[in-house]
Order: sequence, then structure tokens, then C-alpha cells
Amino acid sequence: KTLTLALVVCVVISLANAHCFFRQIDPDATHCQDELDGSWHAVGSSWISNCMNCTCFSCCSTYAIPWIFPEDDCESVFDNSTCEYIVRRKDNPSVLCPITAAVGK
Repeated sequence: KTLTLALVVCVVISLANAHCFFRQIDPDATHCQDELDGSWHAVGSSWISNCMNCTCFSCCSTYAIPWIFPEDDCESVFDNSTCEYIVRRKDNPSVLCPITAAVGK
């Protein structure tokens, strides 16, 4: 029982930091439509849409959001092509900054 409880707590904590949204579909549905691009997907399948891991029932972010980094010298910039945040120096964008903590994924 203790091991099961510990596993449930770990799963709940990891989901609490992810950016997710949930949706309802007809219980008899065999397919669902991606709300962003209009594509259709079979129930039980998964896909990536707008940097989100999606199923017919939910979508969750594929990226972590930097939470703690040297804010005076660095900036956080989202790269849509790689679906990730890059933390770089404000005065020299080619130099990456250290990230101490992040939320998500």
C-alpha cells in the first residue's frame, strides 16, 4: 500500500507542474479533431500540436518554463521551432545562462 501511495503522489506532483488542458469527447467517438489545426485523430492516438503533446482527452506542454535564472543579466526566449525556452545573456544572445529551476515537462 505504501509503495502504491508513493507512486500516486509522484505522478500527481509531476502533473501539477505541467501545463495541461482537458476536454470531453462523446463516449462513442472513434476520432476527435485537433482544435488548433483542424486535423482528425483516432481515439487512443497521440500527436504534437503547437508544442503540446495531445490525445483526444488532453494536451500537455512539451516544454519546461525557466523559473530561476540570473534575471538581471539574462532573458528567457521561447523558440517555436524547437518548442523550448532558451535563457541567454541580454548583452550577448550567443551566450547561454544557467537555469537553476524550471516548471513543467
